[in-house]
Amino acid sequence: MNNNSGTDGITEDDIAGYLANTPGFFERHADLLASVQLTSPHGSRAVSLQERQMEMLRERIKGLERKIMEMIRYGQDNMAISDRLHRWTRAVMLTHDIERLAPVLVRELQHGFMIPQAAVRVWGVAPGLEHLPCAAEVSEDVKIFATSLVAPYCGANSGFEAASWFENAESVMSLALIPLRPDRQHQAFGLLALGSPDPTRYTADMGIEFLAQVGDIAGAALTRLLVQQ
Repeated sequence: MNNNSGTDGITEDDIAGYLANTPGFFERHADLLASVQLTSPHGSRAVSLQERQMEMLRERIKGLERKIMEMIRYGQDNMAISDRLHRWTRAVMLTHDIERLAPVLVRELQHGFMIPQAAVRVWGVAPGLEHLPCAAEVSEDVKIFATSLVAPYCGANSGFEAASWFENAESVMSLALIPLRPDRQHQAFGLLALGSPDPTRYTADMGIEFLAQVGDIAGAALTRLLVQQ
């Protein structure tokens, strides 16, 4: 709606349009700029138009600085996560003793990412490896559940069998369950479980891209335990 100043039918929009389309106006009337007084947003005192513009510019700069600092912080966080993922992957790749592979994978994952509890189970292992803790028997329900996951599950611990794999199972309030596959087109041959006493550590609305990467790396590494097809 146009605001009418009541002067010969000229509206504020008319004035604004004229000034926008007549850039030389304030050059010809420089004294007008100095005489215009506005109320400062930081008090009741009057300030000149130039001062008000400077205040607006400073506020805009402060806003941009906050956004830049936020972007830097996110970048630093991402770099830290990338570095930890790199060190964990390297530790797994350097584990040549096949019987130590799963323990190293779990231990280094916990240490690198401060995960309170973690456990892994693999089925269909090669003969002679059935004695490994990671090859302990699991139910058919677990195998079906793992294969049904198209992405890591994150949420509350609502009585999942995998929660019983943890050393301190009763303390786990939230968990992440990550299916293990040789690649994303095959059925699961294992399940990696991460648990926390914090009910907000793993939630249904959290991003799972990182956990999916962990699952890809762990799945590729642990195929060494399987019966060779």
